[in-house]
Order: sequence, then structure tokens, then C-alpha cells
Amino acid sequence: MKLQVTARRALTSEIEEFTLSSLDKTVLPIAEPGAHISITTPSGARRRYSLVHPGNDLNSYTVAIKLEQASRGGSKSMHELASIGTILDVDTPDNEFPLGDKHPALLIAGGIGITPIFSMAQKLSAEGRDFRVIYCSREENLAAYVNEMKELCGEKLTLHFSQELGNTQFDFWDLLMSPTKEHVYCCGPNGLMEEIKGVTGHWPEGHIHFEEFQPVDVIRDDDKSFTVVLNKSGDEIKIPSDRTILEGLRDSGYNFPSSCENGSCGTCKCQVIDGEVDHRDIVLMNDEKDSTIMLCVSRAKGERLVLDL
Repeated sequence: MKLQVTARRALTSEIEEFTLSSLDKTVLPIAEPGAHISITTPSGARRRYSLVHPGNDLNSYTVAIKLEQASRGGSKSMHELASIGTILDVDTPDNEFPLGDKHPALLIAGGIGITPIFSMAQKLSAEGRDFRVIYCSREENLAAYVNEMKELCGEKLTLHFSQELGNTQFDFWDLLMSPTKEHVYCCGPNGLMEEIKGVTGHWPEGHIHFEEFQPVDVIRDDDKSFTVVLNKSGDEIKIPSDRTILEGLRDSGYNFPSSCENGSCGTCKCQVIDGEVDHRDIVLMNDEKDSTIMLCVSRAKGERLVLDL
């Protein structure tokens, strides 16, 4: 779809909200709680963002995007270049973090992870279902939608701002020590999600759910530049140390299909003709790794890769 930025506002000093509307005012595809869309940002990078407001009759989608300090172009270009009137390519909503029916829910958010949790809380509240929310952030003024969450959830909301509490972390063990009938939904930094995984190992199978957009370190401090050779044309593309193969191809004017861009979906799989691959995806089977690469995250171990492109 091609959607237009019709509104944007600063939620915090780091987080900007964008409203994306259909060009012809047609109703957009359904967005269930926990759903996300993939946006081709002004830099050309594709990024996944959770939708803030669920609904079956939508003329627009709303996302909240944090400006990441180590941004490779996605969040930075949205903050700097996606002004009102900008038209963006957007995929239809997908949902790998669905809210189940009927059961009570414990929603846990850390930082920008509040976006799908806010969506779920709206749905649960509208249905009159039993739920509670734990929302953790460094400071209250860095917490997006904190006032909306207070109004929506009332006493069901527990806020924890670590820097305002002497840098103390929320004690999830006391909360999760005894399994309940609740299903737990968690979205936030890797550290938060690893902690929740660690303290819920004794909970019933299928009761713990996570939203994880970045399962791998795409760029690492010790990464080096290398050359990709496109076998069909003979073109040679230099991939800088701070860019992925997919981004390097785009920088040179080549387009290649992609979706998640974090090594988890398999869309950008490509055959390798020569060279050793530093695999960083979570998709490929072991027997595929000698001849296949995921362009969005993996790199060359040496100075050169020849791809079947």
C-alpha cells in the first residue's frame, strides 16, 4: 500500500508518533491488537512497527517510533524526513503477537515496547476483560502514552521508572513466582524479555508471549567491510562495516525483496556461489547454510562473497 503521513507529534524527546492514511480514504485492512506493519522508510530501509490502535474499520494506522542512537537509517530517516505529506510504501498488517480470547492477561511493557501493549489494553478494556499492566521506563517523561495508559487502565496499571527510584529494577519474581490463569504478554528491550523468560519457566506452556523484532545483532562493533559480487552482471558492490548487504545493494540502486529485515522471516534468502558466510539469521536450517544467505543480517567472513544475483 501507499500511505501518506497525515499527522505527526512528539510523544517524548525520543519518540515520535506518525499517522498514516490511505490516499483515497478507503478503509484499510483490519489491525488486530499486537499487529505490526512494515514501512519502507525514507532511507529505503524496511522496518517493522507495532500499531497503536486496533480496529476493523480504519482509515489510518498509527505508529510510534523511537529515534535509536545506533540507527542505520530507519528510525532516523522517519524522524528527519517523514514530514506531513510524505508518501510511504507500507505492507498490510501482520500479527506474530496476537492477543488470545477470553483469558485474563498480564501485559508487560518496557520503553517503546508499550506500543503493542497499549493496543492490547485498549481491546481488553473495550471488551471488559480482566487484565493488568506493568509499564517500565527509565523516566516518566520518556514514557510514551503514559497519560493515556493512566486514563485507560486506572488501578490496573503499575508504573516503574527506574532512574526515579534509584536505578532499581522492577522485581518480577514476586509478581510471577506463582502461575495464575493469566496469559503474559511482554514487549520491550532484550534484557526485560530475557528476565521474563527466566522467571516464567515454570508457567504452563503457551501462557507466555513475546514480541521480538530484533532477535539478532545485525551490526557488531568488530564488523569489517567486504565486497559482494553479483554473478549475473559481474557488478561488485562494496558493503561498509556499518551496513548490511541488503542496505548496500539498495545504496547502489538495486532492489531485492525483503520483509522483517532482522533475520527471522526468510524473504531475502539468496544463493551463495562462492565465499564463506557469517550467518546471523534464525531461519536457515544447518543444511542450507553452505549455499544460502539471508541478505538482511548475514555477512562475509572474508573479503568477498559471490551471490546468485
